Amino acid sequence: MSKGLPERFVGMDWSAVQRSLDEQGFAVFPPILDTEECDALIASYDADDLYRKTIDMKRYRFGIGEYKYFHSPLPEVLQQLRAAFYPQLAAAANRWMERLGKEASYPASLPEFLDKCHQAGQNRSTPLILKYEAGGYNCLHQDLYGEVFFPFQVLLTLNQKETDYEGGEFLLVEQRLRAQSRGHVIRPERGGGVIFPTSFRPVQGTRGYYRTTLRHGVGTVTAGTRYSLGIIFHDAN
Repeated sequence: MSKGLPERFVGMDWSAVQRSLDEQGFAVFPPILDTEECDALIASYDADDLYRKTIDMKRYRFGIGEYKYFHSPLPEVLQQLRAAFYPQLAAAANRWMERLGKEASYPASLPEFLDKCHQAGQNRSTPLILKYEAGGYNCLHQDLYGEVFFPFQVLLTLNQKETDYEGGEFLLVEQRLRAQSRGHVIRPERGGGVIFPTSFRPVQGTRGYYRTTLRHGVGTVTAGTRYSLGIIFHDAN
């Protein structure tokens, strides 16, 4: 792990993160990657040997932009980020499952969870880096790559809004039961990011908790180039 990164994780206010996940369904966190780490990840975008697949969003009508899936084994910083986030989010995932009357089945460590993915035939790595130039955007979607999926994922912003790019806000839209959709516009700081649901979350109703569906995307980048890092915890089939 990069020097100082373990201390940054320990220093995060995880009580506030857990509370925000339960109350809002997502949590914004301050920078945990420094400028050099962000610059190194951006510089690695053209290192083709790091990636297993490149997706042109326009070709698949996902939006306008490009993203690349990292090969496994992942670069050290990304591997450590994924492993460090997982235990806290597994605790939240199990709490959410219990509220919905489901089995709390997410193991405490990432390797144990990935074993579940591999047993289900999901062996391809899913963490990715995304690039949007002026006019680029990402349609609302969910990142489900097989029968086994983790309820949370993480997006980290790698360059500076209003300096390196304009527009390109992170979008999160929630469809509540028998109600209009609710949208959130989120602007993480460079090196920081947002934790958000992969597919659904529990919401307290008059008769207990019920399940709501969420989708995420990126608004149109109006100038410059936007880079971000997506940490998905389940592997793909």
